Amino acid sequence: MKTTPQLDAIDRRMLRALQRDGRLSVVALAEQVGLSPTPCQRRLRRLEEQGVIGRYAAVLDPGRVGLPLQAFVMVALSSHAEEVVEGFQKALSARPEVLAAYAMSGEMDYLLHILAADFESYADFAMRALLRMPGVKETKSSFVLAALKPPGEVPV
Repeated sequence: MKTTPQLDAIDRRMLRALQRDGRLSVVALAEQVGLSPTPCQRRLRRLEEQGVIGRYAAVLDPGRVGLPLQAFVMVALSSHAEEVVEGFQKALSARPEVLAAYAMSGEMDYLLHILAADFESYADFAMRALLRMPGVKETKSSFVLAALKPPGEVPV
C-alpha cells in the first residue's frame, strides 16, 4: 500500500505553482513560495522522489494538433482470467489513440479516453483495433460535444 507523504503549506504552494507553470525555474519557484533556492530545490527533489510529482509535461490542445474528436469508451471483457486481462492491457498500451485508460468497478471493466482526427478514424480504430483486442466482449462509446471543465489542477 502506498503511503501518503506529509505535505506542509510550503509543499502545497510549490505544487500549486508548478501545476500552473511546470517550467518555473527553481529560483522563480523559490520566490513564489518564500524560500531560498537551495531549500526549495531539496523540497522539489523530495516531492519528485516520493512520487508526488510524477512527471513534467506540456498540456496540448487535441484539436489544434489534428485530433478534435474525443470519445469515452466503456469496455467489458469476456473474462477476467489473467491472460485475457494482460493481453487486453498490452494491446491497449500499444495504441496511440488511447489518451487514458482506467480499470473500473461497476458494469464495465475499463473506461478509455480516445482521441481521433474524425469519426472515420475513430470507427477504424474501433472496428480494426479495439473490438479485436483480446477478451473484448462489449463496448459503449460516447462522444465529447464540448469540454466544459477539462482536466485541471489537483486541489492541493
